[in-house]
Amino acid sequence: MNTALVLGITGGIGGEVARTLLRRGWHVRALHRNPASVSLPEAKVEWVRGDAMKREDVVAAAQGVTTIVHAVNPPKYNNWAGLVLPMLDNTIAAAREHGARIVLPGTIYNFGTDTFPVLSEYSPQEPHTRKGRIRVEMEKRLRDAAADGVRTLIVRAGDFFGPRAGNNWFAQGLLGGSSRPRWVFYPGPQDLGHSWAYLPDVAETIARLLDAEERLEPFAVFHFRGHWLERGVDMAETICRVAGLPTQRVFAFPWWAVRIASPFVEVCREMLEMRYLWKTPAELDNTKLLSVIGAEPHTPLEEAVRRALSAEAAEPAEAPYSPAPASPCPPAAGSADA
Repeated sequence: MNTALVLGITGGIGGEVARTLLRRGWHVRALHRNPASVSLPEAKVEWVRGDAMKREDVVAAAQGVTTIVHAVNPPKYNNWAGLVLPMLDNTIAAAREHGARIVLPGTIYNFGTDTFPVLSEYSPQEPHTRKGRIRVEMEKRLRDAAADGVRTLIVRAGDFFGPRAGNNWFAQGLLGGSSRPRWVFYPGPQDLGHSWAYLPDVAETIARLLDAEERLEPFAVFHFRGHWLERGVDMAETICRVAGLPTQRVFAFPWWAVRIASPFVEVCREMLEMRYLWKTPAELDNTKLLSVIGAEPHTPLEEAVRRALSAEAAEPAEAPYSPAPASPCPPAAGSADA
């Protein structure tokens, strides 16, 4: 039986990958600082007490695993530079010790506008932002580790949404943090294309790629196309249809409020830095992915939105790693920090 260690299982993508692997017969182990406090319902998860910032904890938890899902991220973008790279280094050390493949949910932060509007796995990575440069460094460390025998799988995607998605633009941005919205905000020009990634589809894609281990390079990178909407506002209008709201309830996102709060709130500063992703279309080319798994998992948009709204109303997601306090601002544009 394959065994996966999931770091960040209480976050959106970590939890969804765990659920998908469990359904496929995997044994799933999770590292958490306080397992007794976790509300994830899957009784089949093997909980291990530990901290992703402590190398000895991660190495010990990874004993006997074939895969380490590195989905742990600081919420609200607090102290990214101080936390993200040390946690990744700990995962690399654990994978090297036990011969496991690392799975990293990737983002498009790595890319600057000079590579838009269509992104392939081979597009140059010249980010405009500090957070993008950190993402590039993460992938560089994984690529260097692959040359030393540590295998990696990266799946890059657009903005996450879906059941239990955690901190993401869909829930905190478009819905304004409300589980039963009375209006919907949209952060970009209505006719500008935007990429969305439904979490269960991304998780199924990762699982299928892991099933194709013999076809994966030591450093394997794939792009997940997801829901590419030529009219970005189609997402907001779909939310309105599913929620029974008139489309007149779609309003421009209050960037002015984010700007006012940015001197005092770190996440708002990050949002402004990443706003370019709402000003420029960025579509992911999944040709390489299709060559390996044949077809990309794809839940129809209206059904995906319906499930996401139902889950938002039913149960909030657990926060990802970090003791940092919550921020009044919604998350910055992006994907895999859910």
